[in-house]
Amino acid sequence: MDTELLKTFLEVTKTRHFGRAADNLYLTQSAVSFRIRQLESQLGNPLFSRQRGNVHLTAAGERLQPYAEAILQTWGRAKQDVALTDSLNTQLAIGASPLFWEFDGISDWINQIYTSIPGLALRLESVKREGMAKRLFDKSIDLFITSEPPKIENLNVRKVRDYQLQLVTNKEGCHLHDTRDIPLVFLDWGTRFSVEHSRIAELQRTPIMHTHSVKMALDYILANDGVGYLPSPVVANAKQAGLIHLVEDAPVMEQSLYLVWREDNEKEDLIKALVEVPFKNVIENI
Repeated sequence: MDTELLKTFLEVTKTRHFGRAADNLYLTQSAVSFRIRQLESQLGNPLFSRQRGNVHLTAAGERLQPYAEAILQTWGRAKQDVALTDSLNTQLAIGASPLFWEFDGISDWINQIYTSIPGLALRLESVKREGMAKRLFDKSIDLFITSEPPKIENLNVRKVRDYQLQLVTNKEGCHLHDTRDIPLVFLDWGTRFSVEHSRIAELQRTPIMHTHSVKMALDYILANDGVGYLPSPVVANAKQAGLIHLVEDAPVMEQSLYLVWREDNEKEDLIKALVEVPFKNVIENI
């Protein structure tokens, strides 16, 4: 199957518009329509319902979408694997949500991996939390970083570090009862965090910002007198600089960081070597 057909299908799926898809792909609209007709002909089913001003997926199109995404991810990785050189002879793909890629010190860990494992090329991918296990099993990533490892058979899980989520504001001497009138920032840290957060009566209101970005949350709190939970590595650096303060008597949420990979990955020896690279410099100021 021509991967360009799948790219075109996914672009129309995303834009819900043949003209906008054509612009994004630098094609004519007739070329986009022709590619979709080709794909529909190969699969024997219509993929889009075409009503004026309303393009949407058919049931067949909805079934195709996850396969198209997986095929293109695998194809992209295959091209990079085949292009490896004598000096870069092996590739591993690591997935993590943007939350974890933003951790201060993660880049130090990545640099330690390069030092410890010569000839390794890395793909560092931002992956939605709910899509981690799927990406692992369709082999588009080799391992991922998470605070909530899935309870699925045939997965290896290694805890690599403990850390905390701490309630902070830029106001010194602030107590938990004082936070009721401060704009709330909710950093989406997963199901366990959401449950614990919901038990804190003083924080039960609509957040002014709901985000998956540590940087966005921190910047808002610093600039707008906000309050919210941030990971201790970020808190430590901002606290040391005198920019942020812990909310006194607020609950501290204990968290851990894990690496997860498939037991039957053909690169298991390489993954085990990577997993042994310590996180000691990643989250020091806890």
